[in-house]
Amino acid sequence: MSDSEDGRELRKPFLNTGSWYRMGSRQSSIMASSSQKVMRDASISVLFCVLIVALGPIQFGFTCGYSSPTQESIIRDLKLTLSEFSLFGSLSNVGAMVGAIASGQIAEYIGRKGSLMIAAIPNIIGWLAISFAKDSSFLFMGRFLEGFGVGIISYVVPVYIAEISPQNMRGTLGSVNQLSITIGIMLAYLLGLFVNWRVLAVLGILPCTILIPGLFFIPESPRWLAKMRMTEEFETSLQVLRGFDTDISLEVNEIKRSVASTGKRVTIQFADLKLKKYWFPLMVGIGLLVLQQLSGTNGVLFYSSTIFGNAGISSSNAATVGLGAIQVIATGITTWLVDKSGRRLLLIISSSVMTISLLFVSIAFYLEGITSEDSPLHSILSILSVVGLVTMVIGYSLGLGPIPWLIMSEILPVNIKGLAGSIATLTNWLTSWMITMTANLLLTWSSGGTFTIYTVVAAFTVAFAAIWVPETKGRTLEEIQFSFR
Repeated sequence: MSDSEDGRELRKPFLNTGSWYRMGSRQSSIMASSSQKVMRDASISVLFCVLIVALGPIQFGFTCGYSSPTQESIIRDLKLTLSEFSLFGSLSNVGAMVGAIASGQIAEYIGRKGSLMIAAIPNIIGWLAISFAKDSSFLFMGRFLEGFGVGIISYVVPVYIAEISPQNMRGTLGSVNQLSITIGIMLAYLLGLFVNWRVLAVLGILPCTILIPGLFFIPESPRWLAKMRMTEEFETSLQVLRGFDTDISLEVNEIKRSVASTGKRVTIQFADLKLKKYWFPLMVGIGLLVLQQLSGTNGVLFYSSTIFGNAGISSSNAATVGLGAIQVIATGITTWLVDKSGRRLLLIISSSVMTISLLFVSIAFYLEGITSEDSPLHSILSILSVVGLVTMVIGYSLGLGPIPWLIMSEILPVNIKGLAGSIATLTNWLTSWMITMTANLLLTWSSGGTFTIYTVVAAFTVAFAAIWVPETKGRTLEEIQFSFR
């Protein structure tokens, strides 16, 4: 066997063998006629794949939302201090940073499906460790493992969805990633009202337990297969995704040309990132993912219970569930709008709404600080701060929540996707960790001042989107990437 054949065997995609779609065309016509009927329509086939991988972001959201409803009971049952619980909360971010570093390289070497399998296993172990924890050590280990899995999921799922979607559906299907995260957060909040923290951790196992067998029924990303020079598998995968009666020759040729133009070298060095065709999309991708976190949404949601309490809302946990539901609805609207109005316009509108609402909240906090607690103006200002908070969450969900991940998955060239994707995802998680750790300190220093900082960031995001972010609606991934040359 030649060296090239050896290399080709080493790059066989994990989880590819045994999938129903790998049968030869004659076998598939006889043995998989029922599958053909179900999967004949391209949109049904792609939608099925997206629904399977969307279990990953649901797990992501559930991990993010878990610590909010369980704080009091975990501290009471395991006799933790508040600082120990804060460490528990932040360990998922630390794990996600480690996962993010590994995510790009794992996705390049064993494929998108194999990466999701690797991400699912530590998630399941992590939830089991938390549910059976007798002290803080198992609790911390479980949270770190969950974070590691979520770090991989956060990069791989948007990339897989972008690579399998037809150009006219890519925005809608890509936004399902953020929609699934918000559903996961809301489920954690909602179920946390009814079950104790150990049962909630057991329920956290479900998304990944369903994801693992589901991965055997979906094709690998055709663009990854093309990059790995696995021509037969690449064409089979694309045919399944576009429907058995669809002529895929144009798309096949476009993807082959794109792969050929990147050269045979699949690894990329840091020095190569100095070329404009690489640094510009990476700058846009990192910029959006950092601004998404610096806008302070995590800090705002972290402080939401206190804001609701100040406004006289007695059940702050129920109000938090309501806020989660609003986030799901607003993100659902974005999923519907993104292929109609475009990514850039939604980003500008979203950031503008956030800027106005954050300014509104910061002014309300400044005025609250100089008015007497007994005065009617104080209670009016508290209610106004809640209105500002809810408007800010709606604004975030309309664009700055889902679109940075979508654009990152669209604009990074295929041959730097592993390295650049890892850098972008790591930067996002590092910024998220910084915001989560500093939010409480900043809010103790000055609530008005904190929200003023977030307002300035949101205003800068409007300018960033207007000046540097390219519109990717209605263009193939190859057309988007060619435009940076």
